Amino acid sequence: MTSAAGSPLTFSALGEAAVLFDAAQGSLDFAVQQRIWALSSLLETARGVTETVPGMNNLLVVFDPFVTDHRTVVDAANANWPPRALPEKSGKVVDIPVVYGGRYGEDLAWMAERAGMSAEEFAGLHASATYTVYALGGQPGFPFLGGLDPRLATPRRDVPRVHVPAGTVMIGGAQTGIYPADAPSGWNLIGHTSVKLFDPGQMPPALLSPGDTVRMIVED
Repeated sequence: MTSAAGSPLTFSALGEAAVLFDAAQGSLDFAVQQRIWALSSLLETARGVTETVPGMNNLLVVFDPFVTDHRTVVDAANANWPPRALPEKSGKVVDIPVVYGGRYGEDLAWMAERAGMSAEEFAGLHASATYTVYALGGQPGFPFLGGLDPRLATPRRDVPRVHVPAGTVMIGGAQTGIYPADAPSGWNLIGHTSVKLFDPGQMPPALLSPGDTVRMIVED
């Protein structure tokens, strides 16, 4: 599926009860992400659809196969792509205090050297950006953040670490994120925050939602 008015939208069936729509064009695009959010809102009320999950320039649509089917869901997406209206995403602004480097940011020094700057410059540049939560995934509450300065982009590790603590701030490729819970990761570690991103005892349990704005605050 393509449209002259918007990014190409491709799709693939995931089992008997889901379709993955992909609008990525090699790099993240905030305008495309806004269209993904709008399409998600449009399809979540479609007959037979049980869940829509926005990803990074993509959208997973889960449906009840006893009520609808792949072709009907694809046709509904095609009819609404690109969305004619892009409602404002009324996300909140969240400040995240970050201690850069040290025990939880062991990759900061070599990443800075790779980028041709000091560790302080690298951290300051990372903290100076305004980030948008594109999607949550990987683990509950993990935010995929758009807005990383291209100078800080760093490929993921060839060999993942088996344990990365909750609260670790990291960079993987052209994205940055914060781990809500202890888990393995192949991302590069640059700092740590004491802010809790996921609490199953709270409602909602995730601190951040797609469309929210995140600001990193340098903390000593």
